Amino acid sequence: MGDSGLVHGYMRYSVGTRNPLELLRLAAEIRRFAPDVVVYLMPIRPWRAIKRDRQFFRVAGVKRVIGIAAEHQMKPRFYAATGLFEREAVRLARMIAGLGDAKPAELANWDLVLNEQEQRAADEALGSLREFPLIVCGPGTKMPSKDWGQDNWRVLLGRIDAMYPGHALALVGAMEEFDFAEHAARQWTGPWVNLCGRLGPRETAAMLANARIFLGPDSGPMHLAASVGVPCVIPFAGVWPAGVWFPQGIMNQIVYHKTSCSGCSLEKCNVEGHPCLTSISVAEMEAAVDRAMSGHDGNRTIIVIS
Repeated sequence: MGDSGLVHGYMRYSVGTRNPLELLRLAAEIRRFAPDVVVYLMPIRPWRAIKRDRQFFRVAGVKRVIGIAAEHQMKPRFYAATGLFEREAVRLARMIAGLGDAKPAELANWDLVLNEQEQRAADEALGSLREFPLIVCGPGTKMPSKDWGQDNWRVLLGRIDAMYPGHALALVGAMEEFDFAEHAARQWTGPWVNLCGRLGPRETAAMLANARIFLGPDSGPMHLAASVGVPCVIPFAGVWPAGVWFPQGIMNQIVYHKTSCSGCSLEKCNVEGHPCLTSISVAEMEAAVDRAMSGHDGNRTIIVIS
């Protein structure tokens, strides 16, 4: 979170550790800190893991935990009218409603409090591209199950270039995604820059604030774009139930194909053909981009049951 002032401190431990000595050290550190309350904001996980967390905090001397309720209340709600599950941010806000209304639908409550230095780094990275209307694409992903394919991105960006001449393209992601992004941009004829590995997350958010739309898989950059109010156009893998990790906002275009294996939570697909993503065509994404660029259709999620 940088110097935003949103976080004042932290305690470090190895995620997923089962080392009893490390857990006892962490419990002792929490006990010394003596918090009045723990606010539990863990993602959806098995009930046994939630009970284990609650017991750990008791060992650490915590008397009050907000965010843990009955098992059925911890699960995301399903809205039959839309076919979507409750977004994770909305679920978490519901779980800690005793502290007040977090109002996750309001963009102001996603403010990262970006500073001038971060804004300046973003401007310098874009350089002369700041003079053009900007499209940002983060095609890479660390999870193979969310990878729509670099050739799909290459063809889509080529079509967008033809549909919207005079626009510039910025590519974002981690350093290891640089070559993937380079391939994706091969058919872009206008000005473009590959910023993979050049900007930190907060600087990336500052750069994204200049964009008309963001394109990419379900990813960190997608949520950064949503946090600064940029419409997201996403070929969304069926790794999680539809809606849970959709970006916040009112102008997004999400293409989600529901298959028999949706909600698998796998990092690497083990179903032949990876149907939830390979069934999403370039033409579908092209149409979604057109809707997002026109701004006429509002928030829209396309769910194809196959």
